[in-house]
Amino acid sequence: MNSNIFVIIIASAIFYGTPLFYAALGGIFTERSGVLNLGVEGTMLLGGVSGAWASQHVGGSAWFTVLMAVVIGMIAGGLTSALLAFLCVTLKTNQTVAGLAITIFAGAVGLSSYFANIWEVAKNPATRQIRRLDVFGLADTPVIGPIIFNQTILTYVSWVLAVLSTVYLFRTRIGLQLRAVGESPQTADAMGISVVKYRYLHTIFGGSLAGIAGVFYSLAIVPTWVDGMTKGAGWIAIALVIFGFWRPSLTLLGAYLFGALQSLGSTLKARGVNISGDILDALPFVMTIVVLVLVSSRFAHRKLGAPAALGVPYEREER
Repeated sequence: MNSNIFVIIIASAIFYGTPLFYAALGGIFTERSGVLNLGVEGTMLLGGVSGAWASQHVGGSAWFTVLMAVVIGMIAGGLTSALLAFLCVTLKTNQTVAGLAITIFAGAVGLSSYFANIWEVAKNPATRQIRRLDVFGLADTPVIGPIIFNQTILTYVSWVLAVLSTVYLFRTRIGLQLRAVGESPQTADAMGISVVKYRYLHTIFGGSLAGIAGVFYSLAIVPTWVDGMTKGAGWIAIALVIFGFWRPSLTLLGAYLFGALQSLGSTLKARGVNISGDILDALPFVMTIVVLVLVSSRFAHRKLGAPAALGVPYEREER
């Protein structure tokens, strides 16, 4: 029963969708504060190379090494997004240009590849990996076993994060203030809310989540370091934020849809289905283009719930 192709596709969708959700959730927090983050791809790659280095150099038990790899990946992602926040919030540069600059600076031909070369992380595969768990020994249970009880610890954490993030954004005072900053920073400032603080903190936190996504690629999906290993996943994550209406729960479902598209090629090939690999590899990006086209109009932008001040630098008026 567990060899059923639909079971395999769903289980793979969750596995491959997990890093997409982390990166997209980071994008939600960043964009809810009013900062447009187009540097997700570069942030993921820096998180991934940092996690790969940690997996090879941090001693101790396997679980401790993996934990430290995730933490170090988070720090790398947070520092990268701190640079983005400095450019966008403090210097008030064009946010589109700043995000693209981060991706170029940290991307496949930038800082992540440089670190990979000097750290020599690509010489050996990751021996300490983020592995799937057999929760309660139920991994072989028909149908639900591979889907629910045979995922990684980061997948289970992502489910908790989806719930906590929803509560944080829509049921807490801080979440309300964050959304106020993204909708009308002038009004938020007049109410005594620090626009700069909220934008810095949530941009850095969003980058930390993107760093986790990068670690998932280098320690679970690949699992080793390969230059440009995310292969555009950061751009998919940006589209997922829109696809999920800037809401964690819907974004989680969207991540699994895109995860299914990403894994479809390898799944069908393993079943002997002869379909062009190039066509299957292009499916997630075709869907990304479709999503972006559908929401490109100003009317759709308003109706989908995008923060009104997204991408607009805040100039505080003198009092």
